[in-house]
Amino acid sequence: MIRRRNLATTSLLALALAGCVNLAPDHARPGLTTEPAYDPAYQPDGSVVASRLPWRDFFVDPRLEGLIATALLNNRNLLAATARIEQARAQYRIQDAARLPTVGVNGSAARSRTPLGTIPGFGTAPVTDQPGDGGEVVADPPSSITLNRFDVNVGVTSFELDFWGRVANLSEAARATYLSTEAAQRAFYLSLIGDVAETYYQLVETQEQIALARQTADSRREGLRIAELRLNSGVESALPTRQAEALLTQAEQQVQAQELTEAQLTNQLAVLVGGRVPGILPAGLTLNEQENGLEIDAGLPSDLLLARPDIIQAEEELRAARANIGAARAAFFPSISLTGSFGFSSVELDNLFTGSNQAWSFGPSINLPIFDWGAREGQLDFARAREVEEVAQYDLAVQNAFREVSDALAGRRWLAEQVRTLERGVVAQEEIANIARLRYREGVADFLEVLDAERSLFTAQQALLTTRRAYRANAVVLYVALGGGMLAPDAVPATER
Repeated sequence: MIRRRNLATTSLLALALAGCVNLAPDHARPGLTTEPAYDPAYQPDGSVVASRLPWRDFFVDPRLEGLIATALLNNRNLLAATARIEQARAQYRIQDAARLPTVGVNGSAARSRTPLGTIPGFGTAPVTDQPGDGGEVVADPPSSITLNRFDVNVGVTSFELDFWGRVANLSEAARATYLSTEAAQRAFYLSLIGDVAETYYQLVETQEQIALARQTADSRREGLRIAELRLNSGVESALPTRQAEALLTQAEQQVQAQELTEAQLTNQLAVLVGGRVPGILPAGLTLNEQENGLEIDAGLPSDLLLARPDIIQAEEELRAARANIGAARAAFFPSISLTGSFGFSSVELDNLFTGSNQAWSFGPSINLPIFDWGAREGQLDFARAREVEEVAQYDLAVQNAFREVSDALAGRRWLAEQVRTLERGVVAQEEIANIARLRYREGVADFLEVLDAERSLFTAQQALLTTRRAYRANAVVLYVALGGGMLAPDAVPATER
């Protein structure tokens, strides 16, 4: 009983002493190499914080919401990213388990036959039939021995006393890697929302471009009909007719080109949603109806460091690199392990668990490589170089984050100005085209004036649609760049819940 108490006391003392030294560098966020600020012209004017705004409240198009929800459930890259989280979590659990002793129970039963001649101190006497001193006949001595052995043990196998924090730092590195993988999945989660929205807006723009081209083609067919009537009546030459025909083919070519783009965007959208686009979805809105009426506030630049998952990912990778430095430094110190067991051993099964058959063993072991030809120094140099790399990656992630937000803030201002300017330009071009057609019909101007006016109007209408789409896409870019929805209740994908 006293020996068992001593064994338990020694084990508890070993656990208390384990991990009392940590040789890893203290973790702190690196100082920023650039000023944490947005576009100098930006002034906070919004009332909605992007990181707290769920994506369903940001988008107003019901069809787009259905596509995003489908993508978050079925996108193969997102499913792979979620699986990588599970892998990293499992690796962390495996590594963290090494910080505590592994206790196992084992039992065994064996029956063996051993020749006596193979046992030192035993030999075989010659066979004889002569009577002994008492007149009895001496029997042949046994030539072998048969033994039974039964064992039951509870033991700790090779538990490392983590005096220098090697095991603890490896566990911390695995934990940071797990958190980094989770942040990477959330970064892709946001990126996927942005990609689906961008592709959808391109598809809506393309469909509106097709409708515009078809409407223009119908108008130009009417112009060609009038030109042919004037040619047949001898009012003018064949030149205006050929010009009207060329103008019509331009619109028809635009219809065909946009239909090809529509097919390609539909295929791209199918990949993003993880398969075929669902057939039962609500009708979508036009580009002009996508405005949600929300004015997003970019907030303080320092808030971005906590809202962007890619920055969080970079910081966790840096934390893992620093923990690995601690593990590499600990390798220069002795590694001390304990092995112990307590149980019962007997040659008979009936009295196996009696007090006289108790058996125990306990022993430490120490290991310190003396000559490893620079292997430990190489591991430490590698860990330090990895830390330098991760610091640079963290700085780059922060710089890219501020640049993306600044670009989106500038786009929100100037793209809105462009849309308003182009709207006025389209109105002016429509007036010019109407006047040119009227002058041509009245015989005041030739068809070249109509040709120029029609081309300018068509180009202005196309530019307006493209800029409207860019303006809506820029709003999504700003939402994602600010870590949209990451602090909202739906920030965790359904695959993790």
